[in-house]
Amino acid sequence: MPLMTIRSMPRNALRTTLALALFGALLGLSACGKKDESAKVATQVAAKVGSEEISVHQINQLLARSNTASASPEAVQGLSREVLEKLIDQQLAVNQATEAKLHRAPEVVAQIEAAKQEILARAYLQQFTSSLPKPTEAEVKTYYAEHPQLFAERRIFSLQEVVAKPAPGVAELMQSMAASGKAPAEIAAVLKEKNIPFNGGSASRSSEQIPLDMLAQVHALKDGQATVHASEQNVTLLRVLGSQAAPVAEAAALPSIERFLANQRAAEAVAARLKALRASTTITYMGEFSAPPVPAAAPAAAEAPTTPATPAGKTAIEKGVAGLK
Repeated sequence: MPLMTIRSMPRNALRTTLALALFGALLGLSACGKKDESAKVATQVAAKVGSEEISVHQINQLLARSNTASASPEAVQGLSREVLEKLIDQQLAVNQATEAKLHRAPEVVAQIEAAKQEILARAYLQQFTSSLPKPTEAEVKTYYAEHPQLFAERRIFSLQEVVAKPAPGVAELMQSMAASGKAPAEIAAVLKEKNIPFNGGSASRSSEQIPLDMLAQVHALKDGQATVHASEQNVTLLRVLGSQAAPVAEAAALPSIERFLANQRAAEAVAARLKALRASTTITYMGEFSAPPVPAAAPAAAEAPTTPATPAGKTAIEKGVAGLK
């Protein structure tokens, strides 16, 4: 992304994203040894560290990794200077590593090879998915129409939850108590009495912050009602304390839906491609891995547009997707 094409963005946010990008670059590049002179891109030199050059192209690459699409020219000018200083520090460290012959150390060579493998695999998958057709306007609008709970009928819920570890009879017990009108506190007391591990809490969540495999159940509840959802990971009771309508207009939702459908299509295409490659390639497991592999767990339920990664250990409510902007 050219330095002068970015318009306006909070400076602190830019610094954070750039710091993450630079940290990744330091990990990936600091042990790579001497540069391949033939691979250098002909571009403007921003600085020289000894005999090594740092180009404007390198600065732009790091800026492109961060969310700087709306930063002002003034902000970018200052941030590009910060990036340059970080690259100078990086090059100084690389020079010292090379002088100490660290690029020949077995563990460093192994890390470089692993990074190379990852970069090549990612480059192939990016090339493969880049040719996929984009979702059509009709597909995007159909998704909007078929998911009213996320958009036209979107609500913000005040919820209570009890999350128990799955075990024989736990789901049936919680469902029975919920059906009889037991409050979450009463259900928690019974679980504690029976020494069934659980946790609970309350939260305010919008429709898109609830997993799609639970959303239809929760959306159908009236204030005071509860539902129980069982999965391989846990058994979750959700009770609606109250809710308010917060619809999202079609025009506002379409960009997020388009991104979601494109990502979904790419993920499915990659999975199919890797399956085909496995089928056409001889793969021999050796040594302790010669036993048949353990079947993979069932895929997680589909998530709504703009879904972020969910940290391990989160409760069912916290496994929802990010809000649509």
